[in-house]
Amino acid sequence: MRYHNITKDDMLNGDGLRVVLWVAGCTHCCKECHNPVTWDPDGGVLFDNAARQEIFSQLDKPYISGITFSGGDPLHAANRLDVRELIEDVKSRYPAKTVWLYTGDSWEDIFQYSMMKYIDVLVDGEFKNDLKNTKLRWRGSSNQRVIDVQASLRRPDPSFPVLYCTD
Repeated sequence: MRYHNITKDDMLNGDGLRVVLWVAGCTHCCKECHNPVTWDPDGGVLFDNAARQEIFSQLDKPYISGITFSGGDPLHAANRLDVRELIEDVKSRYPAKTVWLYTGDSWEDIFQYSMMKYIDVLVDGEFKNDLKNTKLRWRGSSNQRVIDVQASLRRPDPSFPVLYCTD
């Protein structure tokens, strides 16, 4: 996995103060994307042990609510296994911290992924410039949903997501 940045004390990409990992690789290539530099899966730098330790040093801080995976797309084929491994490690070390993940994929196509059992909140859907709304919480366009993953997985039919928040 490759990444472009690790943001500290972020208040925009999830609830509370967070550390954000911006991964490289996205096939959605949304028109007017705010981060097109992250589309190339070979861009950025290799995610190594130093980057992992940088994330853990942030998560060690009691005021950090958790980690957010963004990009690019954390569910891009170049990222999926490494992201899952990192999420498992985070949840093992910091069970009280929340995991948020942004993806251009739709919940209906990914809810069965095994890593979902470790994710607290998922923001799904491609950014659509014609649906852009700067007043929405944690998302850029009105087609995107902020999903309570664990509540959704507990439903008899998890393909119908439970929304984390409404605007």
